[in-house]
Amino acid sequence: MRKELKIDPAMKELWPDTKVGCFWYRVNVEQKNEALWSYLKKEIYKQVKDAIFDYGVNEIPNIKESRAAYKAFGKDPSRYRVSSEALIRRIGQGKGLYEVNTVVDANNLISIRSGFSVGSYDVSRLGEQLVFRTGKPGETYKGIGKAEVHIENLPVLADALGPVGSSTSDSERAMITEETKEVLTLIYCFSGKEELEKAMEYGETYLKQYAGAADLTSWIAE
Repeated sequence: MRKELKIDPAMKELWPDTKVGCFWYRVNVEQKNEALWSYLKKEIYKQVKDAIFDYGVNEIPNIKESRAAYKAFGKDPSRYRVSSEALIRRIGQGKGLYEVNTVVDANNLISIRSGFSVGSYDVSRLGEQLVFRTGKPGETYKGIGKAEVHIENLPVLADALGPVGSSTSDSERAMITEETKEVLTLIYCFSGKEELEKAMEYGETYLKQYAGAADLTSWIAE
């Protein structure tokens, strides 16, 4: 079931270009899509390394704007990196990416190509009303594969139970597993709408082609 997602007006006041691209879809999560990894390694890794050479990581389009937004929200983007920047740095350092599952891997592909942070969530573990806001004083959660993440002033996705994700690191609560049947994939945008619309166009293709997304619907929260 499609969720209602709103952006907190206080967040828009600090960074007016804040938007979220949303995909809802049904899926059978699998361990790996060989075609996705072939595409990543043959084409995307080279594009990333070229972008790093041309711009430097901090100046890559959409990463640059995301870092500026973090500063406006009161968070140091060099200490709490936007997830897309962290992924791109791994590739630039020759470390490659972790293989997780077909949804998370497609999620990361969208993020790497676009420069936007992208998060995917198990719909069954989310409340009906979602809000994208900045983290409140003292807020934390257990990150995926991490200890506590301090999310004060970070851009966070929250429901009635509290924060469930952020554009830096998601919590374990709604993480994608092989039992997940419905997914909400979100593109966290701090740039112009045209950039987001481009990312959503190829993002939809990647989710259908590599994650097997079915009955997909998309919209932009702004």
